[in-house]
Amino acid sequence: MIASMTSNAGDTRGTPSRRVIAVDLGAESCRVSLLQWDSSDTALDTLHRFPNHPVERDGHLYWDLERICTGVEEGLAICAQQAAGPIDSIGVDGWAVDYVWLNPQSVPLRSPFCYRDPRTEPAQLELWKQIPPERLYALTGVQMIRVNTLYQLYADQSEQLPKGVGWLNLPEYLLHWLGGQAVSEYTNATHTQMIEAGSMQWCTEIMDAACLDVGAAPRIVPPGTVLGRLQGRLTELPEFRLTKLIAPACHDTGSAVAGIPDAGDDWAFISSGTWSLVGTVLPEACTTDAARRHNFSNEGGLGGTVRFLKNVNGMWLIEECLRSWCEERSEWDIARLIGACRTLHAPRELLAVDDPELLLSHRMPDRINSVLRKHGYKEISTHPSMAPHFANLIFHSLAHRYAEILQQLTEVTGKSLRRLFVVGGGSRNGYLNELIRKRCGIEVLLGPVEASTIGNAAVQMAVLDGSVEPTWGVRPDAAAKWSQAIATPVTT
Repeated sequence: MIASMTSNAGDTRGTPSRRVIAVDLGAESCRVSLLQWDSSDTALDTLHRFPNHPVERDGHLYWDLERICTGVEEGLAICAQQAAGPIDSIGVDGWAVDYVWLNPQSVPLRSPFCYRDPRTEPAQLELWKQIPPERLYALTGVQMIRVNTLYQLYADQSEQLPKGVGWLNLPEYLLHWLGGQAVSEYTNATHTQMIEAGSMQWCTEIMDAACLDVGAAPRIVPPGTVLGRLQGRLTELPEFRLTKLIAPACHDTGSAVAGIPDAGDDWAFISSGTWSLVGTVLPEACTTDAARRHNFSNEGGLGGTVRFLKNVNGMWLIEECLRSWCEERSEWDIARLIGACRTLHAPRELLAVDDPELLLSHRMPDRINSVLRKHGYKEISTHPSMAPHFANLIFHSLAHRYAEILQQLTEVTGKSLRRLFVVGGGSRNGYLNELIRKRCGIEVLLGPVEASTIGNAAVQMAVLDGSVEPTWGVRPDAAAKWSQAIATPVTT
């Protein structure tokens, strides 16, 4: 059964009117949304979207930091125009692992690298000579994937950066740029692969092995930490004069899970976007040999919980194919492809969607054929007329991979799963959702599409409501209460 996500709101009676802004940075697009809370009239509106993509320069991939900051600032100004009164707070979440190097005056040294830049391919293997992957996993419980911040920082050492510099992950950099303290929020910090599992401490053993300066790493804070007040020219607007800056779950998957309006423990999730994150929530880290063998990641969640998950190379595959076909003046889009897929039979062979070659950009149809050849399978013509066959292969292969991971998850944790929440932009793909239901064999609940935005706003509302604990910040049940209250009225 596939159902829409519905729930009863938690007890939010008596909460005064609030206005909070959730900024969600995405690797394809960024969103700025305004929640105007009133127990009788509530709306969460995405008021500004702007495209985002890495830029290639001198053989490397970078993010256009100035464009991201300008887009966020424009979105905040639009929110002020639409707000019915003073804005209480702003929170920022985004994709993990990428970061900005800053001089002592907090000025960026250069554009930040994109995690897809190939420089980490040799860096990962070189670092494993200093500290083997088995030891890394025992210390952190984080999956081995070359995009992690650890390998990026290790690769940066060839640049001979000046002394006294520090780094911030991108969402925390945006909060700092807006006037907040320089910190690393816990859910985002865990994805660096440099935090001891179950703690909020940088692991000196790992940093020493990688020759990294622990003094360059920011202070770790729990989700829901108030970082100060908004500063700069935006404060000339009356709506922003007393606005707080709050670190939500700065990792967008952390916010997406916080945006699932269910406080139970019998569900799994697929946060479906450029990446697919497939997992469940555990009370503590699971770093058994079986977890390491299957390369599961223990990433920080609200209240000290753990998002036990695996990365899957998600809608990136179809997005990159569409980019290639667009260059050939093809008129295919995702909706037309899904419709065409419904007329096709299931492919005879499936694609290894997590093959490292498919992490790279450009010429994705050719890359897919390369992986098919590697496994002895028949190639598909790269002519745009064959686009539905590529899409059908990708969707069936993704559903198979999701089911495979959920089976591994239940075997490793012993957890009994009754429901699967599919959230994020990929939840709108009805064809893929049907394939997921058939492959996984459990109830599938869809949405919300903007789960990261909802979770971001929910954490802020919990902070303003006073539901924060000193050590681990906002609790999962407090965020779930607010997610239940605000999930339905989302408009885009």
